[in-house]
Amino acid sequence: MARTSKENKLVRPVARTRQLAKAAAERPAGRGRRASGETPYHHGDLHEALLKAAERVLERDGLAGLTLRAVAREAGVSHAAPTHHFGDLTGLLSELAAIGFRMFNVAMVAARASETHPMMKAMATAKAYVAYAQAHPGMYSLMFRNERIDMTRPSLHEAATASFQGLANSAGASGEALETLSLDQAAMIARNWSLVHGFTMLLLDGRLRDILHRLPAGTTPEQLLSAMMLAAVAPCPPGA
Repeated sequence: MARTSKENKLVRPVARTRQLAKAAAERPAGRGRRASGETPYHHGDLHEALLKAAERVLERDGLAGLTLRAVAREAGVSHAAPTHHFGDLTGLLSELAAIGFRMFNVAMVAARASETHPMMKAMATAKAYVAYAQAHPGMYSLMFRNERIDMTRPSLHEAATASFQGLANSAGASGEALETLSLDQAAMIARNWSLVHGFTMLLLDGRLRDILHRLPAGTTPEQLLSAMMLAAVAPCPPGA
């Protein structure tokens, strides 16, 4: 009996130490900086608070500045908290990208639903695509950086697949038709996606400024995109 009592005395401090370590990982850091205007997270929503902090860091400092320590600092918690919730930086980035794809898809679905004609639906989808990227350039960049995210993670795979289906719908393919595409359907989807994604990247990188500068005053990127899509559907004859 004495031996058992002695062993219990040894085990209790170890268990207590583990409990304290876990609590320390999730409580606000004593000297941590909390973002201006942010309220302290409540028990149970630290996972969400870390993702929101990560998005702020991403849009403010870019992907290069998005580290686990930077996210913990932004959220005002111990540097161990992001690791506890996401495992590693890839885990955090993948969950963040999944959020981006969901928001991205919601914007495209709403835009497509606002039109009735197939061509106008496609244009509305393309404009929503570009508008999302302009409003969330950091998130958009992350969503297409496969070397930084893990597309096999269920939440990210599901969100990315839904956004692809949204693009495919604008090309007339939906439901079971997406499982087996004809060459013409695949070509239309790839064409539309290549056009809008290429346009978006050129716009975000400032590579379209020279073209826009040469157009009549007041011409917007949105108008240029619409003209491009119309030209892709009905190319101008040679010499026109």
